[in-house]
Amino acid sequence: MLDRMSCLLLSILQSYANLETEMAVAWLKRGKPEAERAADDDKVRATVQTVLADITTGGDAAVRALSVKFDNYDPPSFRLTPSEIEAAMQKVAPRDMDDIHFAQTQIRRFAEAQRASMTDIEVETLPGVILGHRNIPVQSAGCYVPGGKFPMVASAHMSVLTASVARVPRIIASAPPVQGAPHPAIVAAMHLGGAHEIYVLGGMQAVGAMAIGTQTIKPVDMLVGPGNAFVAEAKRQLYGRVGIDLFAGPTETMLIADDTVDGELCATDLLGQAEHGYNSPAILVTNSRKLALDTLRQINRLLQILPTAATAGVSWADYGEVILCDTHDEMLAVANDTASEHVQVMTDRDDWYLAKMHSYGALFLGPRTNVANGDKVIGTNHTLPTRKAGRYTGGLWVGKFLKTHSYQRIVTDEAAAMVGAHGSRLCLLEGFVGHAEQCNIRVRRYGHRNIPYGSAAE
Repeated sequence: MLDRMSCLLLSILQSYANLETEMAVAWLKRGKPEAERAADDDKVRATVQTVLADITTGGDAAVRALSVKFDNYDPPSFRLTPSEIEAAMQKVAPRDMDDIHFAQTQIRRFAEAQRASMTDIEVETLPGVILGHRNIPVQSAGCYVPGGKFPMVASAHMSVLTASVARVPRIIASAPPVQGAPHPAIVAAMHLGGAHEIYVLGGMQAVGAMAIGTQTIKPVDMLVGPGNAFVAEAKRQLYGRVGIDLFAGPTETMLIADDTVDGELCATDLLGQAEHGYNSPAILVTNSRKLALDTLRQINRLLQILPTAATAGVSWADYGEVILCDTHDEMLAVANDTASEHVQVMTDRDDWYLAKMHSYGALFLGPRTNVANGDKVIGTNHTLPTRKAGRYTGGLWVGKFLKTHSYQRIVTDEAAAMVGAHGSRLCLLEGFVGHAEQCNIRVRRYGHRNIPYGSAAE
């Protein structure tokens, strides 16, 4: 892998050392072609469809068979008992437990502030006409916590704790076994975050069981949490049967950087996210050729020493990109069009990007800030939109667990007759005679002859 990366870097430097400066946007490095990525997606889609069908027809038996197949895990029960939860938590080192408490405190503070910003309303829009809405939590949520290549302890905070702040009455959480057993820190984070049921199930079988239900697992109303490509596709196929937070596929990161930072910092931040998996896009967008080439050199150097180079190197080779622009306006346009999950801005005008960026998962502003802090501890949620979903949705937050429901109340005869007269005519305009009669009967009963039948109030 390292030889492959060295050759790739040499080729890049030789090919683009004399790149014409009049090119506004140039790729110094591209990732895997879109056609190849689409073929990979088709394989995942077919696999997930088969697995979900098996769970639908086979229930617990199918889930157990999948657990044995993918995780070699076959316990008496996939749900942990209170004593098993306590035993797992006793295995967490005191310092690790302190860090979990610290992270959950930061995440809870921000989630509670977000919840406080969402208020129920009631307003009298006309004399006697009262309209309002209430923010009501979903009644059950299934929180998936990845734990395959890396045990994602932080994902338990982000999903379970946030649902708890939203006051979801039933929160179930699931994570795969690690080395044949529940991962102690994940269990601790789930329990401390407020999970009512904890399962040791991984991947597609966990997501499918929570959404579809089995003989022993009551289905949920909503699925949340990140995961690999198979988990993301399972959520996509299950959407409609249940609600989902968003389509959270493989981690994506983009750096928008100018010559106020150096290549070592950029390379570190790119590879720090590329190590998530073999298909994690990492992109540098810059208006500095010097920074672009220095970053490529530093990536090659770091891949010689990074313990996770076997993963990060593949991601960088297949999904890494370096894009050279002339101006900040061009950099902004590339960033908004890409709509990356994580966008790290390190420039001489970070606030300008904050004001003008409109499509992304989360922003990380300034060289002191980094995606890893957002992933683990700083307080914002790390479950974020990928694959350009940032064009139409933000990330997971307390509001995702809340449904805003409206209500109406008419409290005076005059309002009932006046609104009914308008409503009757508008119903007839569309040909809905039965609808119109719903309005007309109120006009007749409450009009007191003040409003002629079928006419609007002055």
